[in-house]
Amino acid sequence: MKILLVEDDSKLSHLIKSHLEKYGYEVFVPTEFKNLLDYFKSIAPDLILMDVNLPVFDGFYWTKQLRQLTKCPIIFLSARDSQMDQVLALEYGGDDYIVKPFSYDLLLAKVKSHLRRAYGEYAVVKEESSLTVKEMTYFPDRLEMVVKEKQETLSLKEGQLLKVLMSNYPDVVSRQELLGEIWDDESFVDDNTLSVNMTRLRKKLAQMDLEESVLTVRGKGYRLVI
Repeated sequence: MKILLVEDDSKLSHLIKSHLEKYGYEVFVPTEFKNLLDYFKSIAPDLILMDVNLPVFDGFYWTKQLRQLTKCPIIFLSARDSQMDQVLALEYGGDDYIVKPFSYDLLLAKVKSHLRRAYGEYAVVKEESSLTVKEMTYFPDRLEMVVKEKQETLSLKEGQLLKVLMSNYPDVVSRQELLGEIWDDESFVDDNTLSVNMTRLRKKLAQMDLEESVLTVRGKGYRLVI
């Protein structure tokens, strides 16, 4: 199992890494904190240990960004022990919160517990879902699109858009329906947000040699064209 340890205290990160590696885990520690998303993609970890106080952006920011890419367990590690920080950690997508200083045995137990729940004996076993339209297949659980021999990982919003378009293929899906499917409360979403995310999805499709595969139907919405 691979663990991404996002901690800027080099001494502490070395101690945590050494302890977890004794139990067979692969632990990866970034040396800079500007491009964590790219680092995450290069590793594809099974679990993330996230400090709150980090250079450039804090752990809350990075967790919110990572939740667009992954559902893997995220455990916060922080010297900030206020209840509000712990609430924020959960609201931004964290699964647990450990206050520094902590016992390495407690950390190990938490890591084992979350990995068991996500992948092991307590995980919900289900058949992987997929949608297929002609030569394109989309796997919602892993946000992965496959066209022939090519693969592309989507963000959460891009994946939700593609799923709705594929589910309704070849019919037109209205902008209002897309907003309703993807955002819980449409009144708080700028209509431009949908256009931005649709543009990003189109770029991903173009990288898969599917240029102009999402057609804008003026006055109605969008339609998938394969």
